[in-house]
Amino acid sequence: MGLEVRESKVEVEPYERLKFFFLSTAFFFVIGGYTVAKELRDSIFISIVGKTYIPQAKVLSMFVLIPAIFFYAKLVDSLRRYQLLAFYTAFFGLIGLVFTYYLGHPTIGLSNTQASSNRLFGWFFYFFIEGYTPFLVSVFWAFSNSITSPEGAKRNYPYMVSASKIGGMISAGLAWYLFSQNTSCSFGSHADVWIHQIVMGFSSLMLIVVPLVIYFLMQRVPGRYLHGYEAVYQVEKENKKRGEEEEGGVFSGLILLFKYPYVFGIFGMVYFYEVVATVLSYLRLGIAQAQSLNISQVSAFLFKTIFFMHLIGFFMALFGTSTLMKRFGERTCLMLVPLLSGILLLYLMVETTSSALIGAWVALKAVNYAFAWPVRESLYIPTIKAIKFKSKSWIDAFGSKFAKSSGSAFNMLVSHLGPAFIMPAYSFFFSGMVALWFIVALLLGIRFDRAVASNEVIGLDKEPQK
Repeated sequence: MGLEVRESKVEVEPYERLKFFFLSTAFFFVIGGYTVAKELRDSIFISIVGKTYIPQAKVLSMFVLIPAIFFYAKLVDSLRRYQLLAFYTAFFGLIGLVFTYYLGHPTIGLSNTQASSNRLFGWFFYFFIEGYTPFLVSVFWAFSNSITSPEGAKRNYPYMVSASKIGGMISAGLAWYLFSQNTSCSFGSHADVWIHQIVMGFSSLMLIVVPLVIYFLMQRVPGRYLHGYEAVYQVEKENKKRGEEEEGGVFSGLILLFKYPYVFGIFGMVYFYEVVATVLSYLRLGIAQAQSLNISQVSAFLFKTIFFMHLIGFFMALFGTSTLMKRFGERTCLMLVPLLSGILLLYLMVETTSSALIGAWVALKAVNYAFAWPVRESLYIPTIKAIKFKSKSWIDAFGSKFAKSSGSAFNMLVSHLGPAFIMPAYSFFFSGMVALWFIVALLLGIRFDRAVASNEVIGLDKEPQK
């Protein structure tokens, strides 16, 4: 018996390593492309449409993405999971190249320096980039969660995230270098337009590589090593034999989100982070504009901070996340997320300087991407496919945008307060967010541990027939 177990481990481990090598490579390209596009979104929108319309764009993006979520829900029911990831990475990569070309158009592109709300290209570009999180990063994590066990997540997710940080550093570093070389040019110049096209084109090409990586993953790793959480796999296999499907329909993900407190708790983890990050991001953008003479300097400043965020996140994921997840488990790690965020916010409230704000923002983002994200994503592992893909898309699309709108509303409220009330308002707001965040993290961790310990599948109304 002991010999059979050792032989089984020898057989499984090479394929486990190979699986996460391909997943890490794919995540490298996904985050590399995502990092650049996300930072270009605001600067390009400001140039084409105007800064005053950004709050409206954030609110409208919530509703614009709803039809895309419905379409995504239909694809989840008709495509295999790896096909879904390949489709969306190829789609965003190719459409990104189309946007890259038209950025250089003399009328609708960046060469036209007359900002106007009637320039639809700027709105389309903004909404397109807003889809990166729910339909690129979210779909990648959903696919990874569907083929990963809880123990596999503890062992390998931190290294997978480390690979993504390298991708983010390379793309952000390239953009930072290019924009910093062109800071003497006024926005709308030929050189400046070309730099934006180069950076956006590089981002899109990185995404186009992902379907090829997924193809090799499916070809080189046998299907029996892609089961993930075994209890979920057995339920889905049994349902398929009986011709039964999970709860379907375009609204099923939203229904499951409110039906199961566990899933709504995951939404809470996303919501509290996004609200806090939106408040700090708004302040960061103000610092970038105050320290810059033109849009190239703004972009250089933003990519510089993003580069250091990925750099810190790389070391955090490589040396900290793995150790913490293995030693303390999901429950403790979940509670550490609001605790660490609270410490950073306390530091900001005490120092109240520009450098303290940038430092707190960089550290908060690094904690989220390098530590909180893999821990939060592991919560989806014991759930059914509809939750992994459909509910997750609602959380990462509509829920995330709702949180950002909430943060923007607080920013607008603070802007109308007198100087004597600003710091108390921020202190009270951050304290409330962190306290609620910690409670949700505690309850989620308890529920996750109970589900894994009892081999439970979250999202089933009844036990599968024997």
